[in-house]
Amino acid sequence: METALTRPTSSTNSTASIETARFVELLDAEGQLLADAAERAGTGAEVPTCPGWQVRDLVLHTGVVHRWATGFVAERHTSPSPFGDLPDLDDGALLTWFREGHRTLVETLAAAPPDVECWSFLPAASPLAFWARRQAHETAVHRVDAESALGLAPTPFDPEFAVDGIDELLRGFHARPKSRVRTDEPRTLRVRVTDRDDAMWTVRLSSEPPAAERTTGPEADCELSGPAAALYLALWNRRPFPTVTGDPALAALWKEKSAVI
Repeated sequence: METALTRPTSSTNSTASIETARFVELLDAEGQLLADAAERAGTGAEVPTCPGWQVRDLVLHTGVVHRWATGFVAERHTSPSPFGDLPDLDDGALLTWFREGHRTLVETLAAAPPDVECWSFLPAASPLAFWARRQAHETAVHRVDAESALGLAPTPFDPEFAVDGIDELLRGFHARPKSRVRTDEPRTLRVRVTDRDDAMWTVRLSSEPPAAERTTGPEADCELSGPAAALYLALWNRRPFPTVTGDPALAALWKEKSAVI
């Protein structure tokens, strides 16, 4: 997911309400769930939510991302650096490698000083807040992928965490120039969480990157609505949208163009 490396913008736009320490706890739990599901499925199992991937691809990708993120915080890198090489591992050795890297990331984030200076690529209160939040969501979505290889319904998400993940995606990832969610004429998309009273976004689509704000906003050409956890996974293209109201072409556009690159 984190393949586009850009300089962060101002941190004043972040609305994450979950404390950094809580994100680290969630990252810890999600990584353990991912590893457990991967072990049960077997590294050769297909991953339905990531067409073309087997569990080994999922574990390799997430493990490399964890080590990449750890490097910025542990070594105080202040500029982008590429992902490391994929190891030639499989089965039990691969899962041991994943668990070791995940544990190192959790411990690095938990021990880092709040004012640590390092590179990050989305708005946040601090680099440490960014990396804890980003890795919690990165790992959570891929945990769902691992569970899909078992044919299981996802382990439930806390609605607050899911709402934060929607906010990160709409106002972080898709505010960047690389977002491909564009329209020839201005259109308005609304994203509305139905199990929270305070979670609604207006996303203005045009030939420019989407401009999202957390507000009730004007009438929309299309509304995507549903419980927070279901919308979170739908916006990450892991599940269908629970409810689409208005122009379905905008929902289809999101599904076609919103993959993070």
